[in-house]
Parts: sequence; C-alpha cells; structure tokens
Amino acid sequence: MQKADLKGKDADTLIEKMFQVGAHYGYSKTRRHPSVAKYIYATKNKTDIIDLEKTSVALESATEFIKKLGASSKTILFVGTKPEAREATKSIAESLNMPYVAERWIGGTLSNFTEIKKRINELENYQKDSKDGGLDKYTKKERVVMAKKMEKLARYYTGLLGLKKAPDVLFVIDAKAEHIAVTEAKNRDIPVVSLVNSDSNINNITYPIVGNDSSIPSVKFFTTHIANAYKIGQNSVPAPKEV
Repeated sequence: MQKADLKGKDADTLIEKMFQVGAHYGYSKTRRHPSVAKYIYATKNKTDIIDLEKTSVALESATEFIKKLGASSKTILFVGTKPEAREATKSIAESLNMPYVAERWIGGTLSNFTEIKKRINELENYQKDSKDGGLDKYTKKERVVMAKKMEKLARYYTGLLGLKKAPDVLFVIDAKAEHIAVTEAKNRDIPVVSLVNSDSNINNITYPIVGNDSSIPSVKFFTTHIANAYKIGQNSVPAPKEV
C-alpha cells in the first residue's frame, strides 16, 4: 500500500472535517478487532476513539488509488446496504454513472457474474420493451406476471444496469456487514477500498479507511471524498487534440 504525502494545513483541515462528522467514534473496546488496534487513539467510557491522523493517511492513500482509476476510466462498484449507507451509496454512484448495490448483496454477484448478467440483461430488455411498446404483444395477464417478476429484479439489480463485466474495484461501506461481497472480490482478485469501523477485520482490505461507518454524516463524507478523487482523476486526462 503506497503512503500518501499529507502535510501541514491540508492534513489539519482534513482531520478537522472528519472530526466534525464524528468519524472518530469507534465501537466499544470489547468489539474491537485486533487488526485495527494501531488505528485506535484511546478508549473513553469503554468506547474506542479512532486516531484520525492515521485515518487521514489511509484516506489519502485510497484517494490516490481512486484518482488513478478515474484517469483510466475504471469501473467502481459501490456497496453499502445498511440503512445509514444506502442513500449515500446510491447518490454518489449515480453522480459518477457507476454501478451500486444499496439494497441487498446477492450472493454470486462477482463469483457467478455470468448468471447475474443474465438477470441484468433481462431487466434491461424489459425496461426497453416497456418504453418502446414491445410489451403490447403480450396479454394483460402475461404483462401482470412479468411486471411482478421485474419489480423484484428491479429492487436488487437496478443499480447494476449497464454493468457488462465484473467491476475493477469495490468501494464498500462497512466490510464486516458486506463480508460476502468482500470475500467474492478477494476470490476474484478485485481490489477493495472500504470504510470500516473498529469491529472490522482489515487484513483482507486492499485500502482500509478506519472511521465511523454507522453515522450518516461520516459515511457521506468519506463516500463523497472518494467520488471527488475519481473526478479529479478523470479531469487529469488531457482532452484529445483536434486534427
């Protein structure tokens, strides 16, 4: 993992912003996973306080990686299904035109992507036919049955529409809650960037960002930071010269 060069006022400003959104709040000491011990600054009233100085370094390392992804137009799959993460996951992914999973991770999304892709295509075709009048050839009863089936597919696969191949990277909010997604990514050698709290095992995370993953302001802050890094990477690519 490369180390970011974050100094002076920039570091102070970043740490202050993280402090303002409550990123320093960990869980109780009894829930702490040994792998995050070095990120804990202190324990107050039996609750771990995260060392935001170390978090800032980890965050900058992750954002440098994300900038490179943006520069090469790589695909990031955003994953955050717990209530505190859903809105940020969906809105940030959509702002980048990236795929997301905000409802529930379907087992096999990465490990059996060929099968998942069939369901995505089925939903895409249905939506296209619905828009273009392609469903008129079916009876009313058939359309009702199809609509019910597509409603269920839409709930879990809408965020994956347009995903034609396995993503290049996962950005995960709470790797412990999304352990199936993380495991599938690891088995496919797909890097994982993740916001994790003090209860998570960070050994299998490529770029762990230790911070509060259960507070909406904190989740939004880190997710936005990642999105901005991707945009910076995109904008760093020179526009093609006119012939």
